[in-house]
Amino acid sequence: MFEGFRPETIDFLWGIRFNNEKSWFEAHKQEYLDYLYTPMKELAAAVYEPLRAEPGLALHVSRIYRDARYAHGRPYKDSLWFSIRHDSEAYWAEKPCLYFDLNPEGYGFGFGVIYPKAEAMNRFRQAAAERPEAFLQLVAETEAATGFSVSGDCYVRKKPCDDPRIASVYQWKNVLCHGRYPVDEALYQPSLAQRVQEALQGLLPLYRYCMTIF
Repeated sequence: MFEGFRPETIDFLWGIRFNNEKSWFEAHKQEYLDYLYTPMKELAAAVYEPLRAEPGLALHVSRIYRDARYAHGRPYKDSLWFSIRHDSEAYWAEKPCLYFDLNPEGYGFGFGVIYPKAEAMNRFRQAAAERPEAFLQLVAETEAATGFSVSGDCYVRKKPCDDPRIASVYQWKNVLCHGRYPVDEALYQPSLAQRVQEALQGLLPLYRYCMTIF
């Protein structure tokens, strides 16, 4: 059962950021397990429970160990997260994803298609252009349900769009709908699980819509 993270959780994350080496990690591995990995798994399980009924959704909890191919002398991550998504042969960040993440500066949760391929974003823009009213209604309902803005990182060079209602959508190179927060007392409370759970449930219509495209 998730009881909240601890101040020691953040202490460990700062510690691994500034002492990213095997000897330090091995000396503090129990802190990692007690204050970061175990509560993250408990939070993930609590958030995922009501989403089990959604066909195909699977829970994934990250590990702190970096892929050796990309470690570049830093074998450990200074963040941890879980995602709820459909499994795919494609790189996970190319597909719709519900998530929670935690790093030394704070935490965030929501929805993202973080690194989609260009042709997938072209399909997304085309779908919005073909049914702009339905798309804008989905955006409005999602924002009302979650308090998050549906947006994306924008291209430097603007893309042309004939419909001013969705002109901003044409500038997105990914799709994001999430909240980010500094380390606060809410992080240490059991109620964090319900807060994240409610937000991710409110994002399901957007998730389903994007799954038809990406």
